[in-house]
Amino acid sequence: MAASIILLGDSIFDNAPYVINQPCVTDQLREITPDDVGVSLFAVDGDFVKNIKTQLERVPEQATHLFVSVGGNDALSYYQELLNDYRSSENLFEKWSQIQADFKAEYRAMLERVRAFECHTAVCTIYDAVPDLEQIAITALSFFNDVILAEAIEAGLPVVDLRRVCTEREDYSHLSPIEPSFKGGEKIAAA
Repeated sequence: MAASIILLGDSIFDNAPYVINQPCVTDQLREITPDDVGVSLFAVDGDFVKNIKTQLERVPEQATHLFVSVGGNDALSYYQELLNDYRSSENLFEKWSQIQADFKAEYRAMLERVRAFECHTAVCTIYDAVPDLEQIAITALSFFNDVILAEAIEAGLPVVDLRRVCTEREDYSHLSPIEPSFKGGEKIAAA
């Protein structure tokens, strides 16, 4: 039986609008896989962890490999929370502990749904070398990446650590610096 790769998640895989006149991640993956391997994009730009449930409804029975890259939009939705003026560091950590716990619950539930397909599955971390990203945002991303890594390890799933894949300014789109460029997409497909 030929392999069938399904890409789930957000704009890390669904980056076509950010690489005008160049191949997107999906096309780049198709270029490097054997001809008998299908590659399908179910990821949707802007989706959150909770949206994977809907994406999974489209996964065909013959799917053999699932790749999940999601969580960046969840993290981004808390950006304003970084800018709040907390009365104490205790208040700050209480808030971020709750954010992390909520994300963990959603991510764990998502992984349970994904694993129910009994396919070879890998997940991706959220990259953090985005050009001009403030150090406070990089620190906040570690709260989300810690959950992704811990849940993947608990589930026995391999991890593509995008923090180690997309490390250069050129890996990010000039149209939107939080999206992978052609070069970044090439690295992601290879990983």
